[in-house]
Amino acid sequence: MSYYSQASFLMSAPDIRHLGADEGIEVAFAGRSNAGKSSALNRISRQKGLARTSKTPGRTQLINVFELDENRRLIDLPGYGFAQVPLEMKKKWQKSLAEYLQARKSLKGLVVLMDIRHPFKELDQDLIRWAVSSELPVLALLTKADKLKAGKRKAQLLMAREASLAFCGDVTVHAFSSLNGIGMAEAEGVLDAWFGLEKEKP
Repeated sequence: MSYYSQASFLMSAPDIRHLGADEGIEVAFAGRSNAGKSSALNRISRQKGLARTSKTPGRTQLINVFELDENRRLIDLPGYGFAQVPLEMKKKWQKSLAEYLQARKSLKGLVVLMDIRHPFKELDQDLIRWAVSSELPVLALLTKADKLKAGKRKAQLLMAREASLAFCGDVTVHAFSSLNGIGMAEAEGVLDAWFGLEKEKP
């Protein structure tokens, strides 16, 4: 049984002021709308309906909090970069996203999800630069890895790892598929380290 399968929905908050106490450890998931963020959260938690997946990108407009235990939480941040969202709304999201990343002390790592076929678009890069400037470690998950044949997948991964060096920060890159579990072990290894779980394993 995976530790992450005990994740349960705790709350949705419009901004950082409505989140619970800033203590314990939080790991946040962020990504462009349609990058497969909800699917990744569901795969990691082994629960089909933990994070609601939607056919309409840009549905996550609130900060969703999932509790793992009394000290550890997974945070689902609003998707960004979706064209069909009014500008006012976009600005509001960007503000709450920036605020959360910069002001939340319990945040120990940021998972940035990007479609393996289009990694490191401008907004992804902005987000990673933010994290690096706040000295936050980043796990870049290249989602939908099942859509590429093994050779092409490996080439994309190597290219993305090469590109990630430009951030000059703690940025780890792995291929990932919510569909068939590619990269699950690697992703969980990083999460375990951020949550301090290795110390507790027998």
